[in-house]
Amino acid sequence: MTTEPHRSGSDHHVGFALVDVFADRPLTGNPLAVVPDADHLSDERMREIAREFNQSETTFLLQPTRARADLRLRSFTAAGHEVGGAGHNALGAWLWLAHTGRFVPGIHHQEIGDDVLAIEIVRDASDRVNVVMVQSAPQFGANVDDLPGLAAALGLGEHQLDRTLPIQVVSTGAGHLLVPLVDRESVDRVSVDAARLREILASCGGEGCYVFTTATPSAHDGAHAYTRFFNPTMGIVEDPATGTAAGPLAALLVEQGRVADGSTVVIDQGHALGRPSRLRVGVAGGVVRLSGGGLTVAEGRLAVGGA
Repeated sequence: MTTEPHRSGSDHHVGFALVDVFADRPLTGNPLAVVPDADHLSDERMREIAREFNQSETTFLLQPTRARADLRLRSFTAAGHEVGGAGHNALGAWLWLAHTGRFVPGIHHQEIGDDVLAIEIVRDASDRVNVVMVQSAPQFGANVDDLPGLAAALGLGEHQLDRTLPIQVVSTGAGHLLVPLVDRESVDRVSVDAARLREILASCGGEGCYVFTTATPSAHDGAHAYTRFFNPTMGIVEDPATGTAAGPLAALLVEQGRVADGSTVVIDQGHALGRPSRLRVGVAGGVVRLSGGGLTVAEGRLAVGGA
């Protein structure tokens, strides 16, 4: 099935694909809509298409404007906000590009916002594709000191906040507030007051909120953290797998000595939404690399009318 743009008189279609990212079987992970060959689309048309797909993010593939880049990516939420950072929005796009043979295994470069970042397509002996992406250098931002207010915004008691780790905004391309909780049960019990959380995020300079616990049972298949992500700033109620938050969390755990530098941090997310996802982030010498696989689960054409 073609994914090239198609025009016939006043009839206008764009190709699309749906990719389940950070997934090893269909209907898990974090779904991403991908629209290739999108240079002819206006910003408003991209927002309209993102609203139509109603995914946490839709990524549009364009010709690069920077010399070192092979491709330019732009991503929009269903609420129409453009998002930066290299997370599931970028990883899923490169998985589709690899699945369709548009890009072969090896190192390529993507333009996202003002950054040009390296990615690597890896195909293993069983023909499974993984993508490894370098994120921006970690930046450690503001801490949150209003613990009663934060706990209330999350529907929790203050005693459920883990004070052995900082409550801090960290960025590897997008700045998110990382909130450590004492156990998995506390993570599962989070019930966000969107208005209150939005105020806290605005005051500390965070875009979204990544609640997590490092108190994962040893039997839980090797995960270093169990997480949930909320982003009322961008109109995302909850996201099942968030690469732009996993990178900062991995950087924080290494910076705090919870995980050794040079390790791969394993993060579980999406269980509360019935879409279990596993994210892997390598941190070595200040370089953060997000990796994951996924599946292309749908392809087709979307009628969008005149451009």
